[in-house]
Amino acid sequence: MSNAILAIDIGTTNVISIIAKNDFNNKINILGTGIEPSEGIDKGSIRDIEAASMTIKRAVDSAKRSTNETIESTFVSISGTYTKSLRSSGSVNIPNGHITQNEINQVLQMALYNATIVPEYDVVHVLPIFFKVDDANSVGNPLNMNGSRLEVSIYIVTAKKTALTNIKNACKNAGIEVTNFVLSGYVSAISVLDDEQKRLGVGVIDLGASTTDLVVYKGKSIIYNDFLPVGSKNITNDLSVMLHTPQTAAEMLKKEYGTLLPIDKESSGSIKRVKIPIIGDEQNTKEMALDLVQTIIHARAEETLILISEELKKSGIHDILGAGIVLTGGMSQLPGIKELTSKIFTNMPIKVANPVNIKNGYINFDDPAMSTIVGLLMYGLDTNPSFELDSNKKLRKKVEIKSIHDQEQALDHSTIDESRQTQHTVQRDEVLLPTIDKKDGNKGMSKFWKKVSEWF
Repeated sequence: MSNAILAIDIGTTNVISIIAKNDFNNKINILGTGIEPSEGIDKGSIRDIEAASMTIKRAVDSAKRSTNETIESTFVSISGTYTKSLRSSGSVNIPNGHITQNEINQVLQMALYNATIVPEYDVVHVLPIFFKVDDANSVGNPLNMNGSRLEVSIYIVTAKKTALTNIKNACKNAGIEVTNFVLSGYVSAISVLDDEQKRLGVGVIDLGASTTDLVVYKGKSIIYNDFLPVGSKNITNDLSVMLHTPQTAAEMLKKEYGTLLPIDKESSGSIKRVKIPIIGDEQNTKEMALDLVQTIIHARAEETLILISEELKKSGIHDILGAGIVLTGGMSQLPGIKELTSKIFTNMPIKVANPVNIKNGYINFDDPAMSTIVGLLMYGLDTNPSFELDSNKKLRKKVEIKSIHDQEQALDHSTIDESRQTQHTVQRDEVLLPTIDKKDGNKGMSKFWKKVSEWF
């Protein structure tokens, strides 16, 4: 049976659609890809369902062209724009003393039941921060442990029902049924972090086009997430307004000359001024010093990072970031972003990270702008996920991937079983006793015994 999934990253700039499945070596196999410029989407929210659904449909149709695999489930990213998070805890007794997946599911459900969820919001993730068995210290994985009582502390991510419904409707209009919603910052973190960073405590800042998502990991779980409605498009807007130039020219200026590093004025080969068109008079151009361009870009990037730093300090978890800050997302490619972040987050390791580069013949994932879609694939195809409840409030469980040898062996056994069953049926039919016609009476009985004597 196919285990192909469809992953859809609904971003402000692009909608990215990927169809993939695990191969027999449990590695992600990309089957089809589709990327379309976003329409009807802004700051992670659906603004025009019809336009958004057409964009999603084009991206998915493009991915489907190269594969005939049946899609079993669809994972869609949601921005932190419309999320609220809270903590809760719960406990259950273990009657037989042995902890199975059933007890883990029960304690997570109990902790969720104990939480006060705002009526206008739906649960997206229920993530265990730690478990406790009896009075022992916290444990990461209580499966198969022995004890009489199991406790859990959880981190719950919820999202506005209306926002989720809008995404569902946009996908439904495109002929797609959403199986799971996944927080974009969560999966971006999955795609760029290693276990050591998670263990020490790390903050992941996903700098997107119009949104900035923050996720803090400690151990195996998120313990904090936040969102800012700013991104690289705000830099474009600032350049357009302050330099009186069209958006297209401002975007080109940002991509071609945008930097946070000081310009070497003494270098004879460095470009110090550039010509740009004027709004309302595009036929004419004016010269602009790149110093001014750099100042505008620097101001917006600095403001964004300072706001995140202040929110982390308010949350009280600023001091647990032993592995520092990891930057990803499209805006993290801005030259000098690491140096600027180091000045704001003092005495912390700073890293700019690309997601895991899944080898394939369709698309290059070695790009920080691909962090969310790569994380979606890793989340959806994880065969050994940490215990958590998904957006359907169901426990994510380990999946067994059978090798080709196992499948061939199962097929052989199935063929043998069918052969035996057929043989048994034939043999049973051959020794089936004849029916006796009531009208034959004793005559029929004598024929019957004669037939039996022939057999033996």
